[in-house]
Parts: sequence; C-alpha cells; structure tokens
Amino acid sequence: MSTRPAAGGGRWVDVPPERLERWLENFAARHGGCDSDGLMLTGTDGATAELSPPPGAPPVTDLAELQRVVQEPRRVGLLLARKGAVAVGVADGPKVLTSKVDTHYVQGRTAAGGWSQQRFARRRDNQAKAAAADGAAIVERLLLPEVRALTALVTGGDRTAVEAILAAPRLAALVPLRHERFLDVPEPRRAVLDEAVASARAVRILVRDPATGGRG
Repeated sequence: MSTRPAAGGGRWVDVPPERLERWLENFAARHGGCDSDGLMLTGTDGATAELSPPPGAPPVTDLAELQRVVQEPRRVGLLLARKGAVAVGVADGPKVLTSKVDTHYVQGRTAAGGWSQQRFARRRDNQAKAAAADGAAIVERLLLPEVRALTALVTGGDRTAVEAILAAPRLAALVPLRHERFLDVPEPRRAVLDEAVASARAVRILVRDPATGGRG
C-alpha cells in the first residue's frame, strides 16, 4: 500500500484489492464509524475517503459492487517509458504474462550554446525519435495481438515519451483503451514493471482528514 500527497490537500492511498475490505474496516474504526454515499466514505469525525476503481474495472455505483469487481481478474496492458527506456507488458490480475524491456540511448541536456547546442539538439531529437519508434514496435508486437482481450492500457513514466510512442498510427486501436491513471515510475526495468502492475490493480483512494488530524 502506497501513500502520497494529493494536489489541493489530502493524500492518495493505493490499496491492493486483497486488502480493501480490511482498509475500509480500519478507516471506520479510526474515525469513529462512517457513512457511505456511493464511493464516498465520511467518518463521524469529518474525515472523508473517495474511492476510484482500478483501470479496466466495470463502472460501479457503491462500495459493495466495488469490493466484488476488484477481486475479478482483468487483462491489462502496460506501457512505461522514460527517456530512451521502455517497458511493455500484459498482466492478468497480478501475473505478468508477457513483457519486454528495452533501452535506447538518448543524450541528456547540455548547457553549451551556439552551433554546438543546435547540433546537439538535433542529435538528441533524432535519438528520441528512434527510441519512440523502437518503443512503438515493441508495443505493436506485444499489445496489438491482445487488444480485444485488454480491459485497459495503463501508462507511466514520462508523458512526452509515452505520447511519442502512442502517436504511431498503427497503434490507434490501443488509444481508446488508455486509462487516465498515469503511473509515476523511475526508468523502466522489469522490477519497475512488476511494481506498476500492482499500482494498476490498486484501488486509489483520496483521503482527507478532519481539521483535528488523524490518519486514514
């Protein structure tokens, strides 16, 4: 379970499906009981918790439905990209069925000026384009054959790198599957991909404490 600050106040908590029931029980216990309205919990002390279904889950209207559907296996595609590194995989529930990790060299930025800087910028742009093309080829090979079975495409890393890969016209069939959840991950490696699968399965909860404090 991971926690991080939320823009505008509160914090995001990612809860694995297997731990959701216990988390809900603990939230109620810590906040003196609670009432639910759809996917919103309100504690007696004023704390709130707003739950978001994981990518690929069907629409739900209440907590009972959410607890049921999050336990069901879903086949999800993942695309993680940062600079010249890319990780692509297909996961069924917590299990990675197939994956590919690749690294393509892309130079970092430089403080040099004049013609040298312009040549460097062109070289770096060409390297980034080559990395995006290689990434698109991996996505095509691993995800396109699964497109009818995928319930969602979850992306993460660097948005510019991901957008460059998905801009390839041959990947158009995947774009409607892309989920709004964007994972903040380091340079993609196989271990990072495994962690991303856990994040993609998690129920994301926005917790806001009452003015007196407390922990959700």
